[in-house]
Amino acid sequence: MIYEFRTYDLKPGSLPVFGERVLEKLDKRLEYSQLGGYFYTEIGPLNQVVHIWPYQDLNERNQIRSKTLEDGIWPPDGTGIVEKLNSEIMLPAKFMDPLTPRSIGPIYEIRTYMFAQGDLPKALTAWEKSIDERKKYSPFVGCWYSDIGQLNKMVHIWAYSSLEHRAETRKTVVEKGVWPPKDRTPLLSQESKILLPFEFSPLQ
Repeated sequence: MIYEFRTYDLKPGSLPVFGERVLEKLDKRLEYSQLGGYFYTEIGPLNQVVHIWPYQDLNERNQIRSKTLEDGIWPPDGTGIVEKLNSEIMLPAKFMDPLTPRSIGPIYEIRTYMFAQGDLPKALTAWEKSIDERKKYSPFVGCWYSDIGQLNKMVHIWAYSSLEHRAETRKTVVEKGVWPPKDRTPLLSQESKILLPFEFSPLQ
């Protein structure tokens, strides 16, 4: 399984129109393959949308994207709205479950970690040992690492019922020594942004 993370930077004020354009075409697009999640930023880089598409492999991704384009199904019209597009192919950590429709938000935090060359496998091993205990405190959406795009990158997503829930959870897991993993791997950099789901996102 692979996951394509697509990040679009939009013109300020255009988010509602963009959402409408996606919704107009989404039902037809979902006849070709499932959607993992569709979000927009609330805290962090604003006017940004992040959508996640799972595929069996690169061949399936290429075939579906070619077919939807040929059939005029996808993509939505971004004319005058989308200023920058980015696509990355990510592989799921073996300790995560496939994305399924769930109502576990509405606050989603996506955290991006960069590691030195050779350190990412160590980090994944450390996470595997500790993740089950961490999941007791807030819903775990998933963890991925880069395959095509910027390398040595880990992306993980957590869901919270509110910003207060996020703050309380993060404070509690640190105080109890639950998280981060005790044998954590040093990071080169880390970023965080808070996302909200579009009404049509399978993750709410």
